[in-house]
Amino acid sequence: MPQVPQRLDASAVRAWCGLALRALGRAREEIDAINVYPVADGDTGTNLYLTVESAAAAVEAVFAGHAALAGGREVFEDRAAFDGRELLDGRETVAGQGVSSGRAPEGPALADAVHAMAHGALIGARGNSGTILAQLLRGMAQVLAADSDATHTDGQGLGLALRRAADAARQAVVHPVEGTVLTVASAAADAASGAEGDCGAVARAAYEGARAALAATPGQLAVLERAGVVDAGGRGLVAVLGALVETFTGEAPAASAVPVLAGHARVGAGSDATGLHARVDDAVTGPHEEVGECADGTPAPDEAGPAFEVIYLLEAEDAAVTRLRDRLDALGDSLVVVGGDGLWNVHVHVDDAGAAVEAGVEAGRPYRIRITHFGLDDAHTTGAGSRPVRERVERAVVAVVPGEGLAGLYTEAGATTVLARPGEPPASGELVEAVRRAHAREVVLLPNDAELRHTAAAAAEQARAEGVRVALIPTRSAVQGIAALAVHEPGRRFDEDVVAMTSAAGATRYAEVEVAERQSWTMAGICQAGDILGLIEGDVAVIGSDITATAEAVLNRMLAAGGEMVTLVLGDEAPDTIAAHLEARVRESYLAVDTVVYRGGRQGALLLIGVE
Repeated sequence: MPQVPQRLDASAVRAWCGLALRALGRAREEIDAINVYPVADGDTGTNLYLTVESAAAAVEAVFAGHAALAGGREVFEDRAAFDGRELLDGRETVAGQGVSSGRAPEGPALADAVHAMAHGALIGARGNSGTILAQLLRGMAQVLAADSDATHTDGQGLGLALRRAADAARQAVVHPVEGTVLTVASAAADAASGAEGDCGAVARAAYEGARAALAATPGQLAVLERAGVVDAGGRGLVAVLGALVETFTGEAPAASAVPVLAGHARVGAGSDATGLHARVDDAVTGPHEEVGECADGTPAPDEAGPAFEVIYLLEAEDAAVTRLRDRLDALGDSLVVVGGDGLWNVHVHVDDAGAAVEAGVEAGRPYRIRITHFGLDDAHTTGAGSRPVRERVERAVVAVVPGEGLAGLYTEAGATTVLARPGEPPASGELVEAVRRAHAREVVLLPNDAELRHTAAAAAEQARAEGVRVALIPTRSAVQGIAALAVHEPGRRFDEDVVAMTSAAGATRYAEVEVAERQSWTMAGICQAGDILGLIEGDVAVIGSDITATAEAVLNRMLAAGGEMVTLVLGDEAPDTIAAHLEARVRESYLAVDTVVYRGGRQGALLLIGVE
């Protein structure tokens, strides 16, 4: 049996995240298939997977940062001295921690790991279930990272963390409903509170309590009973708790013990998930159901519900969020607001998506806004009589883009986009979801970022396993993606199209202009916080104090090697006059070179430059 942690520490958190991600990966299709509440849109398993993937990635980043500090750098007493000795590529660095000189600790602190887990889940939460799971993890982090004399690394500490998690999740849901993941979480916490022993014993008690509560959910929620399934979100939480058991015991609970269908019948490996979907659809939208209310007072599934799911991250004060809850509660249903300390994740189902976003603007600064329409093939909005089957298109392009302006440009050109905010790269699951959304037999994937190469490769492999032919073009900047999209022709052979797009991207040199966040060593010398950096092909080539002058210097260096087309993508914080100045400079000094300008929105960099 492999060695397992005996107490709660950062390594245990890391192992739990990895095992939970693997468990949800195995159960994703099964959970999607039984998803009937609050919306029968078949994505609960996927949403939970994406949420945990984001949490796991954040924890891995903590370990990677600690390893870089321990293995490759001297540790300085003075933080300013440390910052001045950082060697970086002009964009990212491992931040100094201000620790005293001497041997670095063996691993990250538990508090750092659980904070990263909770934050990663918060910013990556998807759907109703993912948002609630994020709050569960945040509740656990509040106990495990508490600054007190009491120890929270043993079985008792784990029980306290599970109790806080269940209570926090219930408080985050404006109108809690029994028979859902909230019920399962509460049962897990109750069982853990009554358990004695080490972390393994407490985790197993929580798992068994959750499993029993899950089996009882059809008797608590009428829509589940009609469909003959257990709650999908609760099923996902049982998988996560099963991973917690495996973390501390080395043994995964038997999958056959987890109920999926009412009456404990189970859909096992190799089962017909499509058939289960059909069964659930018939139960939810069948012609024999009468329109009315469920036993818990919620609308019966045949009754048309809100048309849109709206999710966004929000920077706001507590008082503003309290007012936001009241306003969104009046606009729709399935309202969940999780987070704290100035950062929140807001989830709601509404008919007026614009009003939901406007409410967020009034409360603070909403971003990473996702609006999903519950379309005609969704049981939440239609009856069984109008469920047209959407035909697959032959070919599609899926692209990661760094700002709303570029997202609009790519969408107009026919691409399916994934928005990447500064510091918040998309996970592989989000790319896979975009490939599914494109609904094509053949997909060209444009990551548009060198650091997304491995993420995009993992997504492409997963999509291929689902029967989609995927070609990954290793674009390292959005301007290379624009060049590739410009020569895209869906009518020609797939291989020929990929070759043409790859050639166009490869023939486009790229650069960006941004503001230095801290003092650092670069390829062009030492920069200070606030300096303007000009990066060419990822390396700092110019350090200046003026945005326009720095951009001009970068453009001159790029055009010195030749070029026929200059693409400028302006960020929101770029000066209004910079585009006209650079266009004039190109006209005056470089004959037969054309210039095109786009607005990128909040893209991180002040300016993106492409030269073809």
